[in-house]
Amino acid sequence: MGAPRADEGNDRVTEYRTEHDTMGEVLVPKDALYAAQTQRAVENFPISGKTLTAHHIHALGEVKRAAALANKELGVLDAGIADAIAAAADEVIAGTHDGEFPIDVFQTGSGTSSNMNTNEVVATLASRASGLQIHPNDHVNASQSSNDTFPSSIHIAATGALINELVPNLTVLAESLEAKAKEFAGVVKSGRTHLMDATPITLGQEFSGYAQQIRNGIARVEATIERLAQLPLGGTAVGTGINTPDGFAPRVIALIAENTGLPLTEAPNHFEAQAAFDSAVETSSALRTVAVSLVKIANDVRWMGSGPRTGLGELALPDLQPGSSIMPGKVNPVLPEAAIQVAAQVIGNDATIAFAGAQGNFDLLVMLPVIAQNLLESMTILGNVSRVFATRCVDGLVADEEQCLRLAESSPSIVTPLNRVIGYEAAAKIAKHSVASNLTVREATIDLGYVERGEISEEQLDTLLDVSTMTGPAQG
Repeated sequence: MGAPRADEGNDRVTEYRTEHDTMGEVLVPKDALYAAQTQRAVENFPISGKTLTAHHIHALGEVKRAAALANKELGVLDAGIADAIAAAADEVIAGTHDGEFPIDVFQTGSGTSSNMNTNEVVATLASRASGLQIHPNDHVNASQSSNDTFPSSIHIAATGALINELVPNLTVLAESLEAKAKEFAGVVKSGRTHLMDATPITLGQEFSGYAQQIRNGIARVEATIERLAQLPLGGTAVGTGINTPDGFAPRVIALIAENTGLPLTEAPNHFEAQAAFDSAVETSSALRTVAVSLVKIANDVRWMGSGPRTGLGELALPDLQPGSSIMPGKVNPVLPEAAIQVAAQVIGNDATIAFAGAQGNFDLLVMLPVIAQNLLESMTILGNVSRVFATRCVDGLVADEEQCLRLAESSPSIVTPLNRVIGYEAAAKIAKHSVASNLTVREATIDLGYVERGEISEEQLDTLLDVSTMTGPAQG
C-alpha cells in the first residue's frame, strides 16, 4: 500500500493502495472498487467534471451481466465465475455503485476507459463476494471489446430513456394541450401572421395545433426506436466477432432484452454499427424537431400571457414565483422560458452529435462518449421540461375571453368576409381607413359610404362581421 497523500486541490488526506496494469504500478484510493486503468483515466482526463450518466452506467452493467451468463452457457466461463460476475453486475444495474465511475466524459473516444472502469468494479465486487480471483479482462470482458460493448451500452441506455421516460413525458404535455384545446374551443381571438393582425381563430384551434406538434414529435422519436435498439454487441474489435464463441451475439442480446424489457435486437451489419452511429444522429434529429416545436409553443404561450397592462393579456399564466429582485409584484413566465432554454440546449446537443457522428474513420467511430452524454441529456431534459411545463403551466392556463374577443373585433383583418360582397380593393380601403381613423371595420365601412350607396346593408355587416363565424369555412 502506498503512503497517504493529500488530494490535489485540498488538504484531505486519502490513503492509497498500489495496483498494476500492463503499463506498471498505479496508486488507487484504498477503498475504491476500481483499479489501475480507471485511475489512469481519472488522472488523464480532469476536463469537465461530468461523468457518465446513471442510465449509461447501468446499461454497462446490463452488458456485463448478460455477457457473463452467455459465456457460461457457451462454455467460455465456469459457472461460479460467471454467476459471481452476473451478481456483481446486478449491483451496478441497481445503481448501488454509481459513485465508483469517476471518469470524465471527455476521454478516449471508444469509451475504453469507462468499459474498463466497469470491468474493474464488477471484478472487485465479484471477487469479494465469491472468494474467486476474477479478472477484469479475462473474465468480465470475455468475448467483448470496448468497441462493441460501449456503443451497445449507449443503444441500451438511449432506448430505455426514450421508451420509459421521454415518450411518457411528451405524452403528458400532448394530453395537457389537448385538454386546453377542448376547454378553449369557444374562445374567439385574433389570428396573427407575421406578428400582425389576421382573421379570427379560436384559442382552442391554436392549442389543437400545439398538441398535434407534440403528437407528431412523439411519432418521430418512436420511429427511431427500431434502429436505435440495434446492438453491435458481438462484433468485438472491428465488427468481425473475433474472440467470440459461435452464437454469442444473438444470445447476449436476447439476455439483455429479457432483463430490460426493451425491444433490443442484433445489428444487421456489425461493420456499419461500429464504424458509424447514424441511429444516434437520427434520434437526435427527432429530438431537435421536438425542441423546435417546444420553442414555438412556449413562445406563443408567453406572448399571449404578456402584460398585465401593456401586453396581449389573452392568457393568464399560473403565478409560480416572484419575478424581480427590484420590481415588486412582477411575475414572469418562468416555465416557458425554461422550456426554451432546454430547447436551445437540445439543439446544441444535436449539432454536437451530428459532428461527432461524422468522425467514424474506417472501422470505428471514436466520438462515442460525447454522443452518449449529449443524446441522454437531451432525452432527460426534454422529457423533464415537457412534464413540468404541462403540469405547472399549461394545466393552469386561464383564457381572458373578453380580452380575446375585444382584440379580435378590433382587428382590421375581420374585413376579409366583405371581399365576397364589395370586392378585395374596396375591403382593403376600409381596412386602411379603420386603422388610420381608429374606427371599427363596421364604422369605417359606414363612414366611407358603402351602406349609403347601397353596396352593402347594415344587416349584411352584422352577419359578415360576426367574428364567431370567421373561425371556419364560409357557410352557405
